[in-house]
Amino acid sequence: MSTAHPSPELVQEAVNTIRFLAVDAVEKAKSGHPGMPMGAAAMAYTLWHRFLRHNPADPAWPNRDRFVLSAGHGSMLLYSLLHLTGYDLSREDLAAFRQWGSKTPGHPEHGHTPGVETTTGPLGQGLATAVGMAMGRQYLNRLFATAGGPLFDYRIFGIVGDGDLMEGVASEAASLAGHLGLDALCFLYDDNRITIEGGTDLAFSEDVRARFLAYGWQVETVADGNDVEEVAAALTRVLASPGKPSLVMVRTHIGFGSPARMDSPDAHGAPLGPEESRRTKEALGWPLEPTFLVPAAVAAHLGQARENGQRWQAQWQERLAAVLAADAEAAALWQRLMAGELPAGWEARLPDFAGVAKLATRQASGQVINALAPVLPELLGGSADLAPSNNTAIKGGGDFTRTAAGRVLRFGVREHAMAACLNGLALSGLLIPFGGTFLVFSDYMKPAMRLSALMGQRVIYILTHDSIGLGEDGPTHQPIGQLAALRAMPNLVVIRPADARETAAAWRVALGRRQGPTALILSRQALPVLDGTSYPAAGAVERGAYILAEAGSGSPALILLATGSEVALALEARSVLEGEGVPTRVVSMPSWELFDAQPPDYRQAVLPPAVRSRLAVEAASTLGWERYVGLDGAVLGMTTFGASAPGPVLLERFGLTVAGVVARAKSVLQG
Repeated sequence: MSTAHPSPELVQEAVNTIRFLAVDAVEKAKSGHPGMPMGAAAMAYTLWHRFLRHNPADPAWPNRDRFVLSAGHGSMLLYSLLHLTGYDLSREDLAAFRQWGSKTPGHPEHGHTPGVETTTGPLGQGLATAVGMAMGRQYLNRLFATAGGPLFDYRIFGIVGDGDLMEGVASEAASLAGHLGLDALCFLYDDNRITIEGGTDLAFSEDVRARFLAYGWQVETVADGNDVEEVAAALTRVLASPGKPSLVMVRTHIGFGSPARMDSPDAHGAPLGPEESRRTKEALGWPLEPTFLVPAAVAAHLGQARENGQRWQAQWQERLAAVLAADAEAAALWQRLMAGELPAGWEARLPDFAGVAKLATRQASGQVINALAPVLPELLGGSADLAPSNNTAIKGGGDFTRTAAGRVLRFGVREHAMAACLNGLALSGLLIPFGGTFLVFSDYMKPAMRLSALMGQRVIYILTHDSIGLGEDGPTHQPIGQLAALRAMPNLVVIRPADARETAAAWRVALGRRQGPTALILSRQALPVLDGTSYPAAGAVERGAYILAEAGSGSPALILLATGSEVALALEARSVLEGEGVPTRVVSMPSWELFDAQPPDYRQAVLPPAVRSRLAVEAASTLGWERYVGLDGAVLGMTTFGASAPGPVLLERFGLTVAGVVARAKSVLQG
C-alpha cells in the first residue's frame, strides 16, 4: 500500500486524467465504451495507487498483484492506468485505440499489451479466471513451502460489472471461490445499474450482497464511488479479514460528468461525440485541448508506481533467494519452471502398455497422469464431478480444499468455471493444469476454451465418452457435433487417439505444447491396444496422421482414414478388403491440426493425390472430412443424433461395423 498522501486536488486531477484519456481515445477511434471508465475511474485510481503491488518495469514479476478487468469493454480504463503508472504503453498507443496493429485493442488481450493479466471481454470470464489465479497461488505455496510463511502473497484484484454478475460462469466461479475460502481474491463491483438495453432492473433485481454472502464471500458497500477515502476504507477492511474472498460493492454512475449521458445506456458503447465531450470537460473543469492530456503533477504522482514496484520486487527477490539457497531441490524446480521446461528424461515415465490387450483410452490417460505426476509437480487438475469416469485423479495428490492445496481439483458440476479456472492456473506461467468432463459437455466450456486458445495457454482438456459407443445414456450424452466444433477453433489441438499407445503419445504432445491448449478425446469403451511389433510407433501421433497399415501390394487403390475407436474398425475392414483383392491403406489420423502443420511432402506421402478413392470413418459428425477425402471420397459417420441402447447395438444400427465400412468402401471404389 502506498504511504503517499496527495492533496484532494491532485487526487481529483488524477481521476479526471483517467476519465478523459478514455473519452479522448474512444472519441478518436469513433468506437468504444467510455461510460464505464468514466464512472469507475475513482475506485480504479484508489486501488491502483493505494493497494496494488506491481512493477511496471517487469510485468511478469511472479509475486506481483494481479488486476483483472472482468468488465473488459471498459478497456480504456485499464490502458489509461497502465500508461500513467509507467508500463510500456505510450500516449501514441492510447491514440491508436482499436486500430490495426496497436497495443490497445478493443478489449484487453493477454500477451498483446504489457500489464494485461488475462484476456477479457466475454463477461464473467475475468472473475472466473481470477478464481483460478487464486488457486494457483495456493498451489505454488505448496510447491515452495517455507518455514517463514508463504513465499507468494500476491492478491488478485479486479473489477466486475452488472453484466459480469449476470453471466452464469460468474455464479459458478464465485460459488467455488467461497467454498474454497480463496482470500487472495478481492473484486470491486462497478454497480452502475445500467446495461445496453436500459436499467438493470429490466432483468436483474437480485440482492447481490445477499447472494455473495451466501457464497461465503465477505461483502462491503460504498455509497459513493467518487469518494476515494470511502473506497480505500472498504478495501482496507476486507483485506484485514482473511479467510474469505471479498466483494466491495461500489455505487457508481456510468458516464460520470456527462450532462446528457450520465446514468444513461447511451454512455455505454458509443463515443460521447464532439459536443458532449466538450460539455463533459467543461462540467468537470478539464481543458478542452490538448487531447490525451496528462498534467505533469499527475504523471509524477502515478509514476511513483515504477519506483515502488522496483522496491517491492527487490525485497521479494531477496526473500526468494534466501528460500532457494536453503533448498537445492526447490532451487532446481524454480529454475526449471521459470524456463518453462520439462524435466530431463520425463518421457521415459510414459507407460508403453506392452502386453495389454484392450483398454479404454480414458483409462490409459489416467495411467499416464499417474505415471508422470511424480516427476511433474507442476501438473495438477481434476474434473467436473466426473473423476471416476474421466480418470483424472492423481493418486496420493490430495484434494485442493480451503485448508490444503492438493493436486486433485474438485470443481463440482461446473464445467464453465472449471475451464476458466484452468486458464487462471495456466496464467501463472509455472503450472500445467488439466480438467476433465464428458466430450458432450465441452459445450459448457467453449467460451473459456476459446480464450485459452486465444491467449496461447498450456491447458489440457480431458474429454471422455467420445462417441455413441458410450451406449445407454442416450443422445443427450452422446457427442455428435462437438468434435467438429472443437476442430474449428484456432490454436486448439484436438487429438483423438486410437488406443492406449496413441494416448501416451497424445499426452507427450500436449505437455510439449507451450503456446496453446490441447483437447484429448477419449473413449469410454475398451479398445484394442495395437501391437507395436506389427504397427508403426505411436510416436507418429505428433505428425497428426500416419500410415498405420500399408496396402498389401504397396500401392493402395483405397485409403481408409480413421480416428479413435474407429481405427481398429478400419483395420478389420482392411483385412476383408485385402482378402477380396483391394489394396487398402489405413491411415490413423488422431489430429487434423497436427497433420495440417506438416510439410506438403509428408502430407502427400500419407494421402497421395493420385489415390482419390478414400473413406473416412469416425463416429461423429461428418463435417470437415471432405478436406481429406476429396470430391471422390466419402465419410462414414453420424448425420443424426444417437439413441439409447448398448454401445455395440448403436454402432451396428448406425452402420459403424466392419460390414458397414466394407460396403461403403466398395461404393467409393465403384464411383
